[in-house]
Amino acid sequence: MDIKGITALVTGGGSGLGAATSRHLAALGAKVGVLDFNAEGAAAVAEEIGGIALYVNVSDEDQVEAAFEKFADWAGSMPRVAVNCAGVGTAARVVNRDGKLAIDAFRRTIEVNLIGSYIVLSNAVRGMAALDPLGADGERGVVINTSSVAYQDGQLGQAAYAASKGGIASLSLPVARETARSGIRVMAIAPGLFATAMAAGLPEEVQRGIEANIPFPPRFGDAEDYALLVEQIIRNKMLNGSVIRLDGAVRLPPR
Repeated sequence: MDIKGITALVTGGGSGLGAATSRHLAALGAKVGVLDFNAEGAAAVAEEIGGIALYVNVSDEDQVEAAFEKFADWAGSMPRVAVNCAGVGTAARVVNRDGKLAIDAFRRTIEVNLIGSYIVLSNAVRGMAALDPLGADGERGVVINTSSVAYQDGQLGQAAYAASKGGIASLSLPVARETARSGIRVMAIAPGLFATAMAAGLPEEVQRGIEANIPFPPRFGDAEDYALLVEQIIRNKMLNGSVIRLDGAVRLPPR
């Protein structure tokens, strides 16, 4: 799919991977909607790229549906591309040292990361199915979800996070098969260790220790690395129903 002139929505677009993706797609000529729970961050990125900022809690069905409608009014059509970057990181043992259970943290992580991604995906494929097909293959759109290497390499304390990202990885193929009849592709990216706000909060010595375990390149991933893969997925129509690890060949140790 040619990116110039297409419509695209990016959740979590106010920071990190989502902000880099919003900027990258806009630089390639896309009309970009920046969705985020952080209204200030979304507004700043949208102003920078000439897009539209949309405040939304992705786990709220009504808010997501309203955001899609506002975007369509602004852009002139539903999005051809939807990129799910919104999510939360949770670190909690199933049973902590005081014997307390982490059920509330598990539920919130699933609601935001997995159910939120599904709600956005659902609205995206419904809108894309009504668009005119493009090109000889009749493509209508592509949805790109964000999993994590934690879905395969989940570390101690990542039960909720790994489960949510595993769900995202698992839904890619069955949904891609379902939406194939409409010319809509579904992919997932599983990032490894990236230089996001979550990593920035770690002590410098911890960051250096983590980098030492990344084979090549021996550094945290840049958000632009993620955005570049989003571009490549959009352009390459044979990428469908799969999960791509973007991790520098890292495999996370148990802890």
